[in-house]
Amino acid sequence: MFHHHKMQLVGGLIAFLMIFTFVAMQVVNTSPAHAATSQFRGVNWADTRDNFVNGPVIPSGLSTSDSYATTYAKATAILKGFQTNLGANTVRFGINVQTVSSSWWNSYIAAFDAASALGMNVMICPWAVPGANGLMTDSMTAFYNMWDTVINKYLSNSKIYFEIFNEPWGYSATAWTNFAAAYLAHYPNVPRGRIVVAGAYSDGDLGPVGSDSRLNGTLLSLHLYSVFGITHTTEAAWIAELNTHLAGYASRAIITEFGVPMTTGVNYNGPRDGDNNISYLYALTDTAHNLGIGTIYWPGLRNGDSFSMESLNGSGTNLYLTNNNASGLDRLKYGYGLTSGGGSTPTPTPTSGGNYYKLVNRNSGKDLDVSSASTADGGTVVQWTDNGGTNQQWSMVKVP
Repeated sequence: MFHHHKMQLVGGLIAFLMIFTFVAMQVVNTSPAHAATSQFRGVNWADTRDNFVNGPVIPSGLSTSDSYATTYAKATAILKGFQTNLGANTVRFGINVQTVSSSWWNSYIAAFDAASALGMNVMICPWAVPGANGLMTDSMTAFYNMWDTVINKYLSNSKIYFEIFNEPWGYSATAWTNFAAAYLAHYPNVPRGRIVVAGAYSDGDLGPVGSDSRLNGTLLSLHLYSVFGITHTTEAAWIAELNTHLAGYASRAIITEFGVPMTTGVNYNGPRDGDNNISYLYALTDTAHNLGIGTIYWPGLRNGDSFSMESLNGSGTNLYLTNNNASGLDRLKYGYGLTSGGGSTPTPTPTSGGNYYKLVNRNSGKDLDVSSASTADGGTVVQWTDNGGTNQQWSMVKVP
């Protein structure tokens, strides 16, 4: 009789695990996000001063004194570095009214043209000037004149995407959705699939823009950082945080800014829990990988920025990039969907005290758990936060 029940228990557990694994795989593999935005594997190429500047935006390594041809040569070298070193296929560039109305614009477009010629996606986005408090302080006439110049130049190029405005934190959710809807009405000939709408409150909440039917068909931009007041020391908590900001609109989302220090020697392949920045990076890249969400790291290149994934080397047009943190690059590529290892995705190891294992769900980061530590027949098995209890420890038993 004992042998019979043992067979039932082991068989039942294996059957449950097979079903559990199958369901988890189906949740990941059938997510609608995968087909929508996984094509964007990107980086921001930013101004050394930051893109919040008075005057033209000038990405690191470029100069307003350069001609179109020189800018094209410099940009090609840097863009090839993004492709070769990172596997990136998308670059996000900043502009403002001063950029597009200046003589620099005629050279700056060489960077967009070079990226397009290399087969890369280009995302063009205006930043507010310093002190604007997240508002477009130029006149709306100047705003639309800027966009007229950009769209008239690149409407016919399907590799170019138009992001209405970066981090509109000075607008209420209602004011921002009205602003975005007015932009769409102003440019009815631009395919909505090439227009990117910032999440409300500094690109932080996709709920208001995702639920507004006037914005249907557009892509949605999300920014999330671990250094602006949000702190969690587990990957599971950061996944929950990210899902709150996605607000159910992962299928249209691109995380157009995220980042952590890359020049300080941190090992981002270390333990997933215990450090705010490491847990954050695991959560964002694991979620992007699992759901197929496009990501654009901040920044791929910005001279003097500790978050920069790359460093710029060389002189003149003989430029090249080097990686700042191999483990950070591991996580970036995993988030892009270019690798399957996911950095330090560990193989199961026995818990202390014997050959018992935890079974951790890839999506939630939670353990397989016998509810209420029940030892009775018919006890419920659920997922739960790791508590170190024996009700979360399992072994594989060979049946004679």
